Amino acid sequence: MNDVLLDVSDLTASYGPVLAVQHASLTVRQGQIVALLGANGAGKTSLLKAISGVVRPRSGTVTFAGQIISGRQTAEIARLGIGHVPEGREIFPQLTVLENLRMGAYLRRDSGEVSKDIEGIYAQFPALRERAQIAAGLLSGGQQQMLALGRAMLMRPKVLLMDEPSLGLAPILTRNLFGTIADLNRTTGLTILLVEQNVGLSLRIANYVYVMENGRIVSSGPPEKFSAQGDIARYYLGDRNHG
Repeated sequence: MNDVLLDVSDLTASYGPVLAVQHASLTVRQGQIVALLGANGAGKTSLLKAISGVVRPRSGTVTFAGQIISGRQTAEIARLGIGHVPEGREIFPQLTVLENLRMGAYLRRDSGEVSKDIEGIYAQFPALRERAQIAAGLLSGGQQQMLALGRAMLMRPKVLLMDEPSLGLAPILTRNLFGTIADLNRTTGLTILLVEQNVGLSLRIANYVYVMENGRIVSSGPPEKFSAQGDIARYYLGDRNHG
C-alpha cells in the first residue's frame, strides 16, 4: 500500500467569524490522484488554502511527509514540496511565458537543473515554447492553464494541489487537460489533490474521492462508489458535468 504523504485531521478554518472548513479530515497517499469534489461554496478552495498556508487553520492539523505543517508560512510549506495551482490560475499577465515559468523556481538555487526542467515543460506543452517570449496575458485560457501547471511543476513538488483547473475552458480543452494530469501522475508518480466541479472526468482519473458540503467532508470512497451512484453524486455535487 502507498505511504501517506498528506494527512489532514479535524481541520477547521475561517475567514474572520465565517467558518469555511469545519472538522475536515482526508488522507492522500503517495502516487495517488485524490479528487475533492463539491458544489460552489462547499469549502474546497478554503481547504486547499489551509493546507498550503494561505489561510491559517483555527484548529486541527496538516501533516506532510511526517511533519506537522499547519500554521507554517506559505513559502516554507512550498519549500517542503507542496505546489499549488490556484483557482483562476493567477499568472503574471505582463511577464513573458518564460518569466512566468521561472517564477515557479524562485525557491531553487540549481539554475542548470531549472533550465532542464523548463525544457521538459516545453516538451510537455509545445505551445508554451512557441510563445515563450510573449506576454502571458495574451495566451488563451487553455494555454494559461498549461502555464500555471508548468510553473507549479518548476517547484519540483512532491504533491500538487490543483484548484478548479478546468474553470473557463471549453470541453475539448478540459478533456485534454485531464489527460495531461493523468499522464503526469502515471509517468512521474506525482501525487495530486484535485479540486474540481467536473465530476465525470474527475472520477475517471482519481484513485480516491472526498465530497465536501457546507465546509464538511460528507462522503468518501473509491471513484466507483460515485460512478455507480450518479444520483448521490448529483445530490452532493450539484453536478452539471457528470459523464
